[in-house]
Amino acid sequence: MKTVIVLFTRDLRLHDHPALSAAASTADRVVPFFVLDDALISGRSGTPNRLAFLLDSLRDLDRSLRRRGTRLVVRRGEVVSEAIGLARECAADGIYLSEDVSGYARTRQRRLERACKGEGIALRAFEGVTVIPPGELTPAGGDHYRVFTPYWNAWRATARRRPRGAARNLGAPTRLRHGRIPKLSDLTSESPLDGLPRGGETRAREHLGRWLRTGSRRYVDQADDLPADATSHLSPYLHFGCLSPNEVLARADARGGLEDFARQLCWRDFHHQVLAARPDLPYRDYRPRRRRWKSDELALQRWRQGETGYPIVDAGMRQLARCGFLPNRARLIVASFLTKTLGLDWREGADHFEELLVDADLANNRGNWQWVAGTGNDTRPNRVLNPIRQARRFDPEGVYVRRFVPELAEIDGRAIHEPWKLDPERRSQLGYPEPLVPPPS
Repeated sequence: MKTVIVLFTRDLRLHDHPALSAAASTADRVVPFFVLDDALISGRSGTPNRLAFLLDSLRDLDRSLRRRGTRLVVRRGEVVSEAIGLARECAADGIYLSEDVSGYARTRQRRLERACKGEGIALRAFEGVTVIPPGELTPAGGDHYRVFTPYWNAWRATARRRPRGAARNLGAPTRLRHGRIPKLSDLTSESPLDGLPRGGETRAREHLGRWLRTGSRRYVDQADDLPADATSHLSPYLHFGCLSPNEVLARADARGGLEDFARQLCWRDFHHQVLAARPDLPYRDYRPRRRRWKSDELALQRWRQGETGYPIVDAGMRQLARCGFLPNRARLIVASFLTKTLGLDWREGADHFEELLVDADLANNRGNWQWVAGTGNDTRPNRVLNPIRQARRFDPEGVYVRRFVPELAEIDGRAIHEPWKLDPERRSQLGYPEPLVPPPS
């Protein structure tokens, strides 16, 4: 082929990018392309936190491409029409992209297939969003794994492709109108949170290397320790494809002793294969339990604002609002409180997470919320995480709570987790709300 367009979506990197590598090896000229999709910018994906990270990542991708003698072509509009329009401009023989699993992505690919067929353009879709492509692992008699442990066993035993280096042979730069990467203010009038991580493959690779050298030593014993903040913080880079999950796993395996970390990457793949099989996962119960969710707007608002009167829950919700991030243990605690303690619909929680999280991945976010709510893939759908026990176990001295709930900063030791046991006068001085529901025994 003479000219191939590589349509970037959730794969904003050069390293271990199968579609880009294939284009570089088969075409005389590669046209890197990204479309700012109006449908996504105006929807839940277009939150200021994620848009800021996306724009960082696009600028970094363009800088990396320029160092290799080419540039990122940027358009704004509807993806299929923009891709076909660009293919006509540069007389492209093919369009390559990474295959994704959401209903929106799959519909987009089907429409692009039809349009390419009408234009005589070859469309090829490649793996790259997950470690193992959804659908590659299936149980006997089923189209996908419904329980994690059998999937984990099969996933760990499956041979994986070797990570590839960054493609270099991309051909000469085009004379096309390359467009520009907009400012955040061009896309939204809202501002992102202060202190958010910066996006892009360059920062992602620096962060991964640093974490593998130093932070991974703490991960094994402290991943769930809330004060330690020992999680990898790689999730935004994985969500936007600034890092290849396949390469991340290969480097973690080479480091050794990170089986628990590999398990988290497997959970990510697990939810993607569930979503691929069940496109309605984001809004419909995977396993209907005939639960009747309560309607309580006041309780929902207090949960969102971190004013439930349960310190460990409020610390998590305030961290989410302040940082656009939440460690997995805190996500489990606040989700269980909303669905199991308050009895409110998991979709309300998932929506709120997607408004604030930089790493709000549709498959993971919705799959995990359903898991906690008991409507998803949890084999123990009735499990309830007692917030007091969780606090005592994962924040025994209240360090995490003090970090995000300053009203309780002067409370000593474990008493911080049960402020309702203080005498009434002391409680009134704190300015901290009474428990939204009676504390568990």
